[in-house]
Amino acid sequence: MTNGMAQEVPLTVFTGTANRALSEAICGYLDIPVGRASVDTFPDGELLVRIEDDVRGRDCFLVQPTCPPVNDNLMELLVFIDCLRRASARRITVVLPYFGYARQDRKSEGRTPITSKLVANLITEAGANRILAVDLHAEQLQGFFDIPVDHLHAEPVIADYFRNLDLHDVVLVSPDVGNVKTANIYAQDLGGELAVIDKRRESGSEAVATRIIGDVKDRDVLMFDDMITTAGTICSAVNLVKEYGARSVRIGATHGIFAGPAVERLTKAPIDEIVVTDTVPLCEQAQKLKNLKVLSVAGLLGEAIHRIHKDKSVSAIFRKGYERSVWLKQ
Repeated sequence: MTNGMAQEVPLTVFTGTANRALSEAICGYLDIPVGRASVDTFPDGELLVRIEDDVRGRDCFLVQPTCPPVNDNLMELLVFIDCLRRASARRITVVLPYFGYARQDRKSEGRTPITSKLVANLITEAGANRILAVDLHAEQLQGFFDIPVDHLHAEPVIADYFRNLDLHDVVLVSPDVGNVKTANIYAQDLGGELAVIDKRRESGSEAVATRIIGDVKDRDVLMFDDMITTAGTICSAVNLVKEYGARSVRIGATHGIFAGPAVERLTKAPIDEIVVTDTVPLCEQAQKLKNLKVLSVAGLLGEAIHRIHKDKSVSAIFRKGYERSVWLKQ
């Protein structure tokens, strides 16, 4: 008997193996333990996921970025979702701090796949009911999922850090034309002028920054992007603004992938500070970067999870006047 009052559906947050530290920080914000589960690998490489908590009728959130190794983490995510579905979870929300395959969102040439849509279909068919993502590579990726998507932006976390630095005559530089919208969002939040780098593609694999539209001489330059992968574009842009007389250069990105020659390029580039978030764990090479600062999005994700669980607005987090001080604390 419930005396006429509906019982609240219990909340449980599980984590895959891709970024357990972030999951633990999220649960710390929510003041709940991480859901008990184990992920084992058979000798032939097959995965076995065991849920060790009773999830029947529960509101379950599964944190698993599909970061490198992308295919391993993606397969683990799919198996984990299926495990929760067969254990009779009431609702399964997949928390994707980073969505791998996001850049394969269109056919750039004939006889190529649209892998973003394929992965979205796989996640849905596995049994996910909802997606919570952070800074998808393109906004339209939300439409690839046939289930509700809550799309968070790490901009408040990153902008808050730069706001507290002693910077003067700030100019926000977009490393290419396609990133102007992101640079403009930061410019509105932080203040400062906006400049754009004209990037020309010399070959199919190499693009070179050629000129700057705007003034950066004797000014503190900030550059922002959704991710740093091989760092080719960002390092080319940094070298150019330095040639044009920038006093300092700082770059910020949500996802620090640091693949291939990224760390080597960033080490050689005249960058005062590199700021990323903990949506993905740092690779071993990236940990050697002395000018690297990692901010946490655990509070942002924790607040979003709380609001989804309570059927409250998630977009309210980003409205002007919303009290962010609690979840912005690192």
